[in-house]
Amino acid sequence: MNARIAAIIVSYQSASTLDACLTRLRAAQDIAEIRVVDNNSDDGTLEIVQRHASADPRLHFIANPDNPGFAAANNQGVADSRAPWLAFINPDLMVDADTLAQLCQRGEALGDCLLGVEQVDEAGVPDAAVRRRDPDFAAMLRNPGQGAKLALPVDRTQTLQRVPALSGALLLMPRALFDRIGGWDAGYRLHAEDLDLCRRAREAGAVVAIANDLRVTHVRGVSSRSRPFFVEWHKHRGLWRYFRKFEAPQRSLPVQLAVWGAIWAHALVQVPRILMRSGA
Repeated sequence: MNARIAAIIVSYQSASTLDACLTRLRAAQDIAEIRVVDNNSDDGTLEIVQRHASADPRLHFIANPDNPGFAAANNQGVADSRAPWLAFINPDLMVDADTLAQLCQRGEALGDCLLGVEQVDEAGVPDAAVRRRDPDFAAMLRNPGQGAKLALPVDRTQTLQRVPALSGALLLMPRALFDRIGGWDAGYRLHAEDLDLCRRAREAGAVVAIANDLRVTHVRGVSSRSRPFFVEWHKHRGLWRYFRKFEAPQRSLPVQLAVWGAIWAHALVQVPRILMRSGA
């Protein structure tokens, strides 16, 4: 069987995990192409990718002179690839040799789909936010803190659990579906673009689901730990874009203003937490 998967990795200051990520990915089954799109890192990423590319012709490197964002960079990687299946993989994510091949096999049986797998940290603890619901803006108005929580519980009785949305750290989908829904929305800079992609896939009739029996190790947030305020800003900016795109047309102006206030109230609540973590 010919390899079917184009693996797309968007990197930014990810040198600490990228070498291990690429080593595992190159050893994985069913990988036809690897595209690393870097958003202007200055941490040694170039040297790591060049070393892997010199040893593996499947790997192409796209070096952006600036940082256009996660969604735009993913679209660049897709445009430079041809394989019929697309796997979007964070540079701090470690795959086992057969995980993507198994996931792709299930995807082929489903047809139009957007699939993920269980993600665990280095200690084997599952990430509670892998399975997600759509943002509940009505709940956010009642309680900004609770309304912003998106995690859904795992249902271990289901091997393939359908959910509204998945974490963007690992997503697999057919290229035909990606093209039909217009790819990633490059209007997002960081965060909420995965919620957007999942929603548009669902609205196009695709199955959005997680394979509960497959898992990967996710080191989590390596490139964002030094930029907590930047990350929080774009996380909440992304939620506002999502609301304007999917919900605002059906809401009155007062409700729209109230949602705007709730989103940024939640952002302000994060400031003391960030300051405490940074030791300020």
